[in-house]
Amino acid sequence: MRTLGVQTMSVGGAMNEAEQKLIADSGSQQNRSETRARFETMDKSELEAMAVSAILEHRQLLASDHLVYEEWTRAESDPSVSGSIRQALKNEHIARQARSALQQQRLSDILDALGFIPAVDRDD
Repeated sequence: MRTLGVQTMSVGGAMNEAEQKLIADSGSQQNRSETRARFETMDKSELEAMAVSAILEHRQLLASDHLVYEEWTRAESDPSVSGSIRQALKNEHIARQARSALQQQRLSDILDALGFIPAVDRDD
């Protein structure tokens, strides 16, 4: 079986440190409320730039998550792949789903504060 060599990747490099800190760990209800309040006090142009960055990050996460999913489904149908490899791929897929859900919530909070979805070119 050919493996894709998909690695966990950080795609948030386009955001500056302050932006990353602002959206980090916003999963709890209290943190989300505080984060949303901070987003709502931000300048709209700065918030729009964050939204564009978060949208691009979300697209990259979805693409890399899909590669892991495809690799896992291929492994599941290949009897030559060991159970431990299949389990590791399944665990990676589940972990990525959780990370994607958190990132999607942060994106939603940014977009709610911004009030619209900014235009972002497709990078096909």
